[in-house]
This record gives sequence, structure tokens and C-alpha cells, in this order.
Amino acid sequence: MRIIDVIDHVNVMDDEFSYREPQQGSGDWRFGSQVIVGESQIAVFVRAGEALDGLKTGRHTLSVANLPILSSIIGLATSGRTPFTADLYFLNLKDIQVAWGTNPPIPLETPGKGMGAVLLSTHGNITIAITDPMRFLKKFAVGKPVCRLDNIKNNVQTKLLGELTVLLMASKVDSIPAANGFLGDLEGAALVKLSEQFENEFGIQIKSLDANPFRAQQVSPDELMNYVSLEVYERIKRLEIAQAAASNPGTGGSLAGAGVGLGVGQAIGQAMMSPEQQAMQQQQQMMQQMMMQQMMQQMAQNQQGGQQPAAPAPAAAPANPTTKAEVQALIDSLDMKLANGEISEATYSRLVAKWEAKLNELP
Repeated sequence: MRIIDVIDHVNVMDDEFSYREPQQGSGDWRFGSQVIVGESQIAVFVRAGEALDGLKTGRHTLSVANLPILSSIIGLATSGRTPFTADLYFLNLKDIQVAWGTNPPIPLETPGKGMGAVLLSTHGNITIAITDPMRFLKKFAVGKPVCRLDNIKNNVQTKLLGELTVLLMASKVDSIPAANGFLGDLEGAALVKLSEQFENEFGIQIKSLDANPFRAQQVSPDELMNYVSLEVYERIKRLEIAQAAASNPGTGGSLAGAGVGLGVGQAIGQAMMSPEQQAMQQQQQMMQQMMMQQMMQQMAQNQQGGQQPAAPAPAAAPANPTTKAEVQALIDSLDMKLANGEISEATYSRLVAKWEAKLNELP
């Protein structure tokens, strides 16, 4: 048994968030011991993995008065001198700067411009500080001798990019200048929302955020597939086909052969439609195709003198399948897209693997 009578933590590293005493094993404490808490620190007792009482800046003599929760758990014996086992964590409340960057990049839809979507890249720094020591301890520090910036940087980066993407999409920006205007607003109301998300999950406040202007990464439609939804990807592919036809008027027949079935102007217009508008137009086109197929089949039967009923047209695969039948229909549609040259083999393999995994998960 090692009785600790006086404890403090003065050698705080610049990137340190928490430090446990003792570093190995558990300390044995008794009421009457002293804990010295420095400026911009808070000391928190943890017992059996549970964060209990906290001590603010100053010199504290451990007693029932300043450790009410801990004393109620361990109880008191003769003269209140019974040793008890617990860990003491010193938390650093000073500001700490974190470098961040868009890895992966953030997708932005730009209707009517280029392919209709770009990938945004930027980097900068944020300044963070612990504001809820108990929440931070439970999330990152309990059980660790020390918690430094490298131990939580991935969590901060992932959370930051996720929240930035949500805020960017909610702002409905549709161009690079507008996206950079959004970055400028991060010093105002948007930063408050961003900081609230960090406090609720990590017990950390974002006190400032600096970012360089967004740069647009121009990539191929197949590369965009890694970042955007299937619906957005299909719109981009349709627009790519339409733009290729516009630059070569002799390709009108190949558009129809690829299953586009639209004039160049119509194809470009459809590529810029909302998903709801596209769904309505696709239903109309499907009805027209079914009628055309039935007419052609009827004509063929009349020529041959046959009386066989026309085969029904295949059902279209839904954009967001939720049943096994719908997922299988989508996979079948990908087979047709590959056969018609609408998607590359790499994209086909990636999408089929994704939806086959989804198929195996469904009951």
C-alpha cells in the first residue's frame, strides 16, 4: 500500500489534455491528504471507471466536505482516516491548437456547371479547449496514464469534417465562391452550431476556426462515385453523355443506343433536374417505352400471323431499394448499364459489391 499525502501536476505538456496520478497502478488516499490544482487545471477523482468529484484551482485538503460523492461510495472508518483506492486525473483547460484538413474532400453539387459536382479541399487550424471535464474524461481519458493531442486528433478531424459537410449542405451553396462565403461565416453563427456539436459529444469547445479558401478538385465521374450518392452520380453520367453528344452532332444515334433516348437539350435539362423531377420524367419515359415495345411486338405478331401476347416490360429498379427484390432489380439494372457502356467496369464492380453486401444483410 502506498499512501499519497500531497499531490500536484506542474509539468504540463503543450499538447496534453489529461494526466493520471499515479501513472501506474492505483493510488491509496486518505482523508487529510492534500491535492494542489494549478491554474487552468481541474482535478477529478475516478473510481472503478466512474468520474466522481472534481477539484478546481487551489490547495485542497481531502475531506467529506469536498469529496461528497466519493466519501458516500467508500464510506468512512475510524476517525475518517481509512485509506481508499482511486485515480486522480489532472485536466488541462488551456487552449490547444489543432491542424485540420479535408481528407476526404467534401462533395459539392454545382448544377449547370461542369459535371454538376466538384470535390472541395481546404485546410487550416482550430483552437479547442475542454469545457466539460467529466464528459471529456469518459470519452477519452479514463484508464489512460496520459491523453495528448495525437490520441484524439482523428476523432476531432472526423467530427469536424462531418459537421462541416452537414452545415455546408444545409446552406444550399452551389458554387465555389458561395462555399468560400460559407467558410467566412464559420466565424459567426455557424461556428456556434459547430462548437455545440463538439461540446455535446466530446466535452470540447471550438473557440476559433481558420480555413484557407476552398480549392475545387476536378475528377472523373467514376472518382466522384466514391463521394456522392448513386442518384447524383447517374445525373453526372447523363450530363457527361449529353455534353459529349453536343460536341459531336454525329453521336445522336449512339445516345439512343446507350439508352438515353433524349435529344441533347433534353438530356442536359434532365441532368439538372431535382431527383423528384427526374423520377416523374423517368416514369413517363418508361410508360412510353412500354407502349412502344407493345406496339412493336404487336406489329411483329401481325406480320408473322402469331397470336402470342406481348411480354411485359421489365420493372425499373428503385433509386433507394429496401427489399431483396428491389436490391436485385438494381443489380440487374447495373448489368444493363454496363452492357450499354453507361458505366465503367470499375464502377460496375464497386456498385455490385456494395449492393450484394446490402442484399446479404437483408432478412
